[in-house]
Amino acid sequence: MIADSPLVKAFWEHGRLDECPVIDMHGHMGPWPAIYFPRPEPEQMLVSMDQAGVRRLVFSSHEALFSAATGNDYTARVVRRWPDRFSGLMVINGNYMDIVERDMARFDAMRDAFIGLKFLAAYHNVALDDPRYDKVWAFAAERKLLVTCHTWGHGNMNGPAQVRAVAERFPEVRLSMAHSCYGMWEEAAQLARDFPHVYCDLTAVFECRGALELFCERGISRRMLFGTDLPWFSPLQGIGSVLSADITDDDRRNILHRNAESLLAPLLAAGR
Repeated sequence: MIADSPLVKAFWEHGRLDECPVIDMHGHMGPWPAIYFPRPEPEQMLVSMDQAGVRRLVFSSHEALFSAATGNDYTARVVRRWPDRFSGLMVINGNYMDIVERDMARFDAMRDAFIGLKFLAAYHNVALDDPRYDKVWAFAAERKLLVTCHTWGHGNMNGPAQVRAVAERFPEVRLSMAHSCYGMWEEAAQLARDFPHVYCDLTAVFECRGALELFCERGISRRMLFGTDLPWFSPLQGIGSVLSADITDDDRRNILHRNAESLLAPLLAAGR
């Protein structure tokens, strides 16, 4: 299936394809303590994106992950400078509900910068289904926002059980499982099968042989989103994994751009 794929052959020959753009639904930006990134700033990340044929990156800044009070504003500034290349996710931290209330109050005036919200339950030690987040989920549901949640298997903060709990209560939310409940692939696939508004974000999944094939075999090719954690990992790694997986070209196009295009269209329109 790989050897006779026209799409794979074209990528290997040209390195990128305008007819098959890549949309990265999971990135970050800026410096990070105790690690060196060669290209962490927006201008540098655009170089990485252009080299790999990535048309758009959906991201939350590193600063916002642990200081939403200032980091969400950084994200907005970047998106407003490059609106055709970046889209922002507003980070929500349940430990600082005053900041959450502030950002929710001004979200509608910032729709040009933000297409949705970002939860890091295990990092913030506030579970996805914690009652503190009820008003935030309701807020996102009312606006049919994208909510990207850091998920991981075998945990009690952001595992399959917590995802299922919020997916059942808020079907209007477009819920993206970042890392696809890492390691619990069957459970992640079942969630995407059970809920048409739940997506498997493939960030970090690429390193696990057979995971992409399993997802496609389970019939969720139209519910898989390409993601890299840029600048942590190169888009080329993820693209190579998709091209090398034993899946169809139709699956590859779904993962690389079709699913994201369908998901983003109404969200981007709301910010214009």
